[in-house]
Amino acid sequence: MARLSYARIKYLFFSWLAVFIGSWVIYVRYNSYTELCRGQECKTTICDKYRKGIIDGSACEGLCTKETIYFGKCLSAKPNNQIYLGIWGNLEGVIKCQMGNTLHLDFGADLEPRKEIVLFDKPTRGTTVQKFKEMVHSLVKTKLGDQGNLQDLVNLILKAADSNKDGHVSLPEAKSAWALLQLNEFLLMVILQDKEHTPKLLGYCGDLYITERVPYTSLYGISLPWIIEVFIPSGLRKRMDQWFTPSWPRKAKIVIGLLEFVEDIFHGLYGNFLMCDVSAKNFGYNDKYDLKMVDMRRIIPEMSLKEYFKDKSCESDLDCVYGADCGTTCDQNKRRCTADVTQPNLTKVCLLVKDYLLSGTPSEIQ
Repeated sequence: MARLSYARIKYLFFSWLAVFIGSWVIYVRYNSYTELCRGQECKTTICDKYRKGIIDGSACEGLCTKETIYFGKCLSAKPNNQIYLGIWGNLEGVIKCQMGNTLHLDFGADLEPRKEIVLFDKPTRGTTVQKFKEMVHSLVKTKLGDQGNLQDLVNLILKAADSNKDGHVSLPEAKSAWALLQLNEFLLMVILQDKEHTPKLLGYCGDLYITERVPYTSLYGISLPWIIEVFIPSGLRKRMDQWFTPSWPRKAKIVIGLLEFVEDIFHGLYGNFLMCDVSAKNFGYNDKYDLKMVDMRRIIPEMSLKEYFKDKSCESDLDCVYGADCGTTCDQNKRRCTADVTQPNLTKVCLLVKDYLLSGTPSEIQ
């Protein structure tokens, strides 16, 4: 009887412990989800501005009036950058929305900028189209430097801003375009709109925009539940990433596409861009194994990055870092960061794909 009683108590204790731990895990995950995933709040804010006539865009009617845009799975990693899989009519896309009443402009150590402006306050009522063109020209000149063909880029931006294609940009359309232009990814999508490795911009409303969905959202690897991820050694995790990859000829095609993208953003028509987070999760591919960018938020205009490092105080090279993969050296005499980035895009990409491409290489190529 004593043994039976002890076994029963032991069983009850561990059952209670399992229920407690399970409940705690569910509670933590639920809290994390509700904090990170605020798509409905984002939609409500955007549609309120649209109904008041403050903003306009090609996706506003589908989002707010006809309600043909649906938010699906939440992919957000930060509360102020909402990312969802979505459906717009018969199109599958990715919905991206900036949370808050302010928009960040400057760079910060955690890739979250520090200086803020009030959203949708520019251009103001009474601004002419010519004045708006000058505003856009000044902004892209600040971001990209004094390129000789900036006027062509301004024309591209105004064409994108004319969401209803009626030949002129209204004030609500201009407010949406101005807010979106503060985002490096949107500017890069306009610049590279005809390039095959850039997801197509499907539409926007305010600073919410929808891009083409990429079927495979990581260059390599397998997504595992976080509770399993914790217990897998890094060496084994790295080998597992290589197990779940396409055949070698298809990998080669994807890598060629990645090299073409590097060429597109460096020495391009409107200046150079630097890749400041070269990780597998930012690159994907479609069913034909053509490379498609998944996240371009950390691809920064070279001019903007030089301004960030300009006169930045430092003690060592560790103080002269932006993001995961952009850094300069510290001038020990001046105690200031130098302006030139130490690793070019091509070097960073080659380091990323070295193991990926060498794994499974045909013997005739080895």
